[in-house]
Amino acid sequence: MTLTELINKNRSYRRFYQDHKISNEQLIKLVNLARLSPSPRNLQALKFWVSNDEKLNNKIFPTLSWAGYLKDWSGPIPGEQPSAYIFILADKNISDNFQKDFLSTASGIVAQSILLGAVEVGLGGCIIAAFQKNKVTKAISLPDHLDIILVLAVGKPKEDVVIQDVDSTGNIKYWRDEKDVHYVPKRKLNNIIKII
Repeated sequence: MTLTELINKNRSYRRFYQDHKISNEQLIKLVNLARLSPSPRNLQALKFWVSNDEKLNNKIFPTLSWAGYLKDWSGPIPGEQPSAYIFILADKNISDNFQKDFLSTASGIVAQSILLGAVEVGLGGCIIAAFQKNKVTKAISLPDHLDIILVLAVGKPKEDVVIQDVDSTGNIKYWRDEKDVHYVPKRKLNNIIKII
């Protein structure tokens, strides 16, 4: 796949074939893409925690929030939940002065790297920033010096996600049709770029 094809296919997937197992080796390869990615000031203060264990995943899942725009959907049902999770963590032993811009820049870069790598091997994922931090930290027994920034849900996608142009109302909220096809409105290119 070309980079353009990878980016087009890299959607926020929220329903998965839960029985599709993801190996430790696959998760390590995805985290390695993050390790090789650019890091502001080359600080490399991000760490990663992964799970492909069903029992542990069952503890993680209820601490996450899914698809805020879909008010009548509380998240994937059993059988459609992620097979794995990758936590992006700030290591306070490396830097205790995490600035918001630094965190969002570094974590965004590595999240994109991981998810593009997932798409390349037939997987997909969703970046989750809405989670019950105290509960999930306790559920995975995270040491005090590590702080969760983002959670990536990873699995084999079980849904179709279609990009469409934002309509004349300007509504950017994603939605699903009666067949559960997930639509994601994107602003047109000429609405987001100014050429001088």
